[in-house]
Amino acid sequence: MAGPLPNEQLKTFKEVLQNQGPAAAAAQINAFLEEQDNIPLHIAITGETGSGKSTFVNAFRGIDNMDEHAAPTGCVETTMKVESYPHPQYPNVTLWDLPGIGTPNFPADKYLQLVGFERFDFFIIISADRFRENDVKLALKIQTMGKKFYFVRSKIDNNMRDAKRSQKKFNAEDTLKKIRDDCIRGLENQGIRSPQVFPVSSFDLHLYDFHLLMETLETELPAHKRDALLLAMPNVSLRIINKKKEALQSKIKYLAAASALGAAIPIPGLSCALDLTMLVNNAILYKNTFGLDPESLQSLADSARVPLHDLRAEMKSSLALEKISSEVILNMLKVSVFHVTSIAAEEVSRFIPLFGLAAAAAISYASTYSALTIILNMLAQDAQRVFRKALGLDTSV
Repeated sequence: MAGPLPNEQLKTFKEVLQNQGPAAAAAQINAFLEEQDNIPLHIAITGETGSGKSTFVNAFRGIDNMDEHAAPTGCVETTMKVESYPHPQYPNVTLWDLPGIGTPNFPADKYLQLVGFERFDFFIIISADRFRENDVKLALKIQTMGKKFYFVRSKIDNNMRDAKRSQKKFNAEDTLKKIRDDCIRGLENQGIRSPQVFPVSSFDLHLYDFHLLMETLETELPAHKRDALLLAMPNVSLRIINKKKEALQSKIKYLAAASALGAAIPIPGLSCALDLTMLVNNAILYKNTFGLDPESLQSLADSARVPLHDLRAEMKSSLALEKISSEVILNMLKVSVFHVTSIAAEEVSRFIPLFGLAAAAAISYASTYSALTIILNMLAQDAQRVFRKALGLDTSV
């Protein structure tokens, strides 16, 4: 959804504005936004019994295994049927916890038919040690059907810990590479061409290859589904945080246009028209997407083994530190540098054909665009500082 408004879509909005008025045009833009925000993404998580599928599903969704909404985990097969787990913040993204391959109710030769192959956008095949015959059969079948699959070598933290205990000259990168290369050779020997293998720990997502898996998925997805995956991803690298910011920034022009054409009310002291409800809702969305909500911060603190108060100390904006409300938004905007023309001039010029000579609407658009941009920048910067602190990086950058 990034980039300028498509000409055909802009033409449609303009026709609605001219023929039906501002309220109808605003509704049309909101419908367009809702359609984009609800693009479905279905991710299949599969593998043999005990491979760690359910723990991976929970980790991707930012949910602890003990959470009431978590996929059940255990040392024996706990997934007895196909179970769907929507992302808590982005319910259009669903992870599907599939039963183990080769179980009595799901034999390997009928597995894809029984789990409903057609619904999934791609497959993640998980193994806790080496990938076995059933994993390879499944991958080859998926390949013939024209869909993507990725191999995840789970529970890598256990292997790294064992290697550290048994090796006099332990090197984490060398050990990780050896495990990855061994998996790749095993899969190639069984007929898989150029397999992609990602060693991960579902309890330490910021370590090992989880960030490479996320970046690969985002790159290889069809363009219209990339933002859906990106925004639902855990924050496991600075690159992903920056990409999330870009995706959220690309939507601001649509939000501002809908607000400008709607019934925005001038706010005393700001000399502009702002839709406060929209600002609050999106500020909350940004905060959750960047993992600055209390639950996500605690999870990061636990995973990185950094005191929670140390992470909170890196958050500078009131939006991150306080519960977001209209009052918090207004106070933040009143003390912020609010240069409408410098922040939004380019975007206003893009929408002049839509607004025509309606100066008030153009000013309202610029004000809302600027306000959302300030909010997004503040929270993105906080997220970057928090992540750097969690990883022991220089937070002054």
